[in-house]
Amino acid sequence: MRHVDFSPLYRSTVGFDRLFTMLDSLGQLDNGQTYPPYNIERTGENAYRISMAVAGFSEDEISVEAHRNVLTVKGERNEEKQDENTEVLYRGIAARSFERRFQLADHVEVEGATLKDGLLHIALVRNIPEDMKPRKIAITTPKTASKQIESKAA
Repeated sequence: MRHVDFSPLYRSTVGFDRLFTMLDSLGQLDNGQTYPPYNIERTGENAYRISMAVAGFSEDEISVEAHRNVLTVKGERNEEKQDENTEVLYRGIAARSFERRFQLADHVEVEGATLKDGLLHIALVRNIPEDMKPRKIAITTPKTASKQIESKAA
Protein backbone atom coordinates (compact mmCIF):
# COMPACT_ATOMS: atom_id res chain seq x y z
CA MET A 1 0.00 0.00 0.00
CA ARG A 2 1.25 3.45 -0.87
CA HIS A 3 1.53 6.13 1.82
CA VAL A 4 1.81 9.80 0.97
CA ASP A 5 3.69 12.10 3.33
CA PHE A 6 1.96 15.49 3.56
CA SER A 7 4.40 16.99 6.10
CA PRO A 8 6.15 19.27 3.52
CA LEU A 9 2.76 20.82 2.74
CA TYR A 10 2.13 21.63 6.40
CA ARG A 11 5.01 24.13 6.29
CA SER A 12 3.47 26.24 3.53
CA THR A 13 -0.27 26.05 4.21
CA VAL A 14 -2.49 27.42 6.94
CA GLY A 15 -5.87 26.02 7.89
CA PHE A 16 -5.79 22.87 5.76
CA ASP A 17 -5.01 20.45 8.62
CA ARG A 18 -8.44 18.80 8.41
CA LEU A 19 -8.02 18.23 4.67
CA PHE A 20 -4.69 16.44 5.12
CA THR A 21 -6.12 14.34 7.96
CA MET A 22 -9.00 13.28 5.73
CA LEU A 23 -6.61 12.38 2.90
CA ASP A 24 -4.53 10.31 5.31
CA SER A 25 -7.62 8.46 6.52
CA LEU A 26 -8.65 7.58 2.96
CA GLY A 27 -5.64 5.30 2.70
CA GLN A 28 -6.62 3.35 5.80
CA LEU A 29 -8.83 0.33 5.54
CA ASP A 30 -12.33 0.54 6.99
CA ASN A 31 -11.61 -2.69 8.90
CA GLY A 32 -13.84 -4.55 6.45
CA GLN A 33 -16.94 -2.98 7.97
CA THR A 34 -19.84 -3.69 5.64
CA TYR A 35 -22.79 -3.72 8.04
CA PRO A 36 -25.22 -2.11 7.69
CA PRO A 37 -25.22 -1.42 3.95
CA TYR A 38 -25.94 2.15 2.91
CA ASN A 39 -26.39 4.47 -0.07
CA ILE A 40 -25.41 8.12 -0.40
CA GLU A 41 -27.58 10.05 -2.85
CA ARG A 42 -27.67 13.61 -4.13
CA THR A 43 -31.28 14.75 -4.10
CA GLY A 44 -30.76 18.37 -5.14
CA GLU A 45 -28.11 20.98 -5.78
CA ASN A 46 -27.41 21.36 -2.05
CA ALA A 47 -29.29 18.33 -0.68
CA TYR A 48 -28.11 14.79 0.08
CA ARG A 49 -29.59 11.66 1.62
CA ILE A 50 -27.96 8.70 3.35
CA SER A 51 -30.11 5.55 3.31
CA MET A 52 -29.14 2.67 5.61
CA ALA A 53 -30.67 -0.81 5.69
CA VAL A 54 -31.45 -1.34 9.37
CA ALA A 55 -34.07 -4.06 9.22
CA GLY A 56 -35.14 -5.28 12.64
CA PHE A 57 -34.15 -2.11 14.49
CA SER A 58 -36.77 0.17 16.01
CA GLU A 59 -36.57 3.95 16.39
CA ASP A 60 -35.52 3.75 20.03
CA GLU A 61 -32.65 1.36 19.21
CA ILE A 62 -31.02 3.76 16.69
CA SER A 63 -29.29 7.03 17.52
CA VAL A 64 -28.15 9.65 15.00
CA GLU A 65 -25.70 12.28 16.20
CA ALA A 66 -23.91 15.09 14.34
CA HIS A 67 -20.90 16.68 16.01
CA ARG A 68 -18.08 18.70 14.41
CA ASN A 69 -18.56 17.55 10.82
CA VAL A 70 -18.94 13.89 11.82
CA LEU A 71 -22.27 12.10 11.53
CA THR A 72 -22.48 9.02 13.77
CA VAL A 73 -25.23 6.43 13.44
CA LYS A 74 -25.41 3.79 16.18
CA GLY A 75 -27.70 0.82 16.48
CA GLU A 76 -27.95 -1.27 19.64
CA ARG A 77 -30.33 -4.21 19.70
CA ASN A 78 -32.12 -5.09 22.86
CA GLU A 79 -31.79 -8.78 23.62
CA GLU A 80 -34.95 -10.57 22.60
CA LYS A 81 -36.21 -13.10 25.06
CA GLN A 82 -37.16 -16.30 23.30
CA ASP A 83 -39.60 -18.84 24.46
CA GLU A 84 -38.05 -21.83 26.11
CA ASN A 85 -39.98 -24.04 23.67
CA THR A 86 -38.35 -22.54 20.54
CA GLU A 87 -34.94 -23.24 19.12
CA VAL A 88 -33.23 -21.24 16.37
CA LEU A 89 -31.95 -23.64 13.72
CA TYR A 90 -30.40 -21.00 11.47
CA ARG A 91 -29.79 -17.31 12.19
CA GLY A 92 -29.47 -15.34 8.93
CA ILE A 93 -30.91 -12.03 10.11
CA ALA A 94 -28.19 -9.90 11.63
CA ALA A 95 -28.93 -8.91 15.19
CA ARG A 96 -25.65 -7.23 16.00
CA SER A 97 -25.01 -3.69 17.11
CA PHE A 98 -23.29 -1.26 14.75
CA GLU A 99 -21.71 2.15 14.56
CA ARG A 100 -21.15 4.03 11.28
CA ARG A 101 -19.36 7.37 10.94
CA PHE A 102 -19.59 9.74 7.99
CA GLN A 103 -17.34 12.77 7.46
CA LEU A 104 -19.43 15.79 6.51
CA ALA A 105 -18.10 18.71 4.50
CA ASP A 106 -18.15 22.22 5.93
CA HIS A 107 -21.61 23.78 6.16
CA VAL A 108 -23.40 20.41 5.69
CA GLU A 109 -26.08 19.99 8.33
CA VAL A 110 -28.43 17.16 9.24
CA GLU A 111 -31.98 18.18 8.39
CA GLY A 112 -33.75 15.13 9.81
CA ALA A 113 -34.01 11.35 9.90
CA THR A 114 -36.88 8.95 9.19
CA LEU A 115 -37.24 5.19 9.61
CA LYS A 116 -39.56 3.51 7.13
CA ASP A 117 -39.77 -0.09 5.90
CA GLY A 118 -36.44 -1.05 7.47
CA LEU A 119 -34.57 1.87 5.86
CA LEU A 120 -33.16 4.78 7.84
CA HIS A 121 -33.13 7.93 5.68
CA ILE A 122 -30.97 10.83 6.88
CA ALA A 123 -31.54 14.12 5.03
CA LEU A 124 -28.56 16.46 4.73
CA VAL A 125 -28.45 19.99 3.39
CA ARG A 126 -25.52 22.28 2.60
CA ASN A 127 -26.15 25.79 3.96
CA ILE A 128 -23.51 28.17 2.71
CA PRO A 129 -23.48 31.42 4.71
CA GLU A 130 -24.33 34.58 2.76
CA ASP A 131 -20.89 36.08 3.30
CA MET A 132 -19.27 33.02 1.65
CA LYS A 133 -21.54 32.92 -1.40
CA PRO A 134 -20.23 34.47 -4.59
CA ARG A 135 -21.56 37.93 -5.20
CA LYS A 136 -21.66 40.13 -8.23
CA ILE A 137 -19.54 43.28 -8.06
CA ALA A 138 -20.77 46.16 -10.17
CA ILE A 139 -18.15 47.82 -12.33
CA THR A 140 -18.41 51.57 -12.53
CA THR A 141 -16.46 54.13 -14.48
CA PRO A 142 -15.37 57.28 -12.72
CA LYS A 143 -17.15 60.35 -13.98
CA THR A 144 -14.78 63.05 -15.13
CA ALA A 145 -15.63 66.32 -13.52
CA SER A 146 -15.13 69.38 -15.65
CA LYS A 147 -12.18 71.33 -14.43
CA GLN A 148 -12.77 74.96 -13.69
CA ILE A 149 -9.94 77.29 -14.30
CA GLU A 150 -9.61 79.92 -11.68
CA SER A 151 -9.69 83.43 -12.94
CA LYS A 152 -9.05 86.65 -11.18
CA ALA A 153 -11.76 89.17 -11.13
CA ALA A 154 -10.68 92.41 -12.78
